[in-house]
Amino acid sequence: MWYEVKVKYSKIDDNEKIKTFNQPYLFDALTFTEAEARATDEMGKYLSEGFKITNIKVANFSEIFPSEHGDRWFKCKVSLVTLDEDKGLERRTNTYVLVQALDVKDAYEYLTEQFADTVSDYSIPSITESPIIDIFPFFDGEEEPVAVAAAPQTYTEDSFDEDNNIDDDVLEDEMVDETEDVLED
Repeated sequence: MWYEVKVKYSKIDDNEKIKTFNQPYLFDALTFTEAEARATDEMGKYLSEGFKITNIKVANFSEIFPSEHGDRWFKCKVSLVTLDEDKGLERRTNTYVLVQALDVKDAYEYLTEQFADTVSDYSIPSITESPIIDIFPFFDGEEEPVAVAAAPQTYTEDSFDEDNNIDDDVLEDEMVDETEDVLED
């Protein structure tokens, strides 16, 4: 779930005057508490003079489409059109998506590209520039381990010590050799 967190901070501008900002950021979190903790952690990395979280609310975005070439975020209203076969009427369901783009035209083009494979009809009634400065998707820093298909275990006489127990060093060497063989295939 996405939470919009407003962060208030002061910054010295080019004229050496203190200017105060109250800007929204988007955080991917499970609860309000987690959103606040993530905002405190992330903003602490960028704002050394201190800041204050002034508001947290659930963001009503169903999708977020980041783009490498965009520098601003646009809130896009998308109306999905479905047909009520019983009544023979069209039904429109509105949803909001956030698109990163250079301008409104770029946001529209990128959004239509993202919805190109959509089965249902849709229209885009509005695209407006969002005040959101940046988004922070959830990332735990741990990559998923790549599963390697292991070859069936085979043991040789060298694998066993005198008491017929498997010698761990020999077994480990065999596992490494088998894993290398699998990776080479």
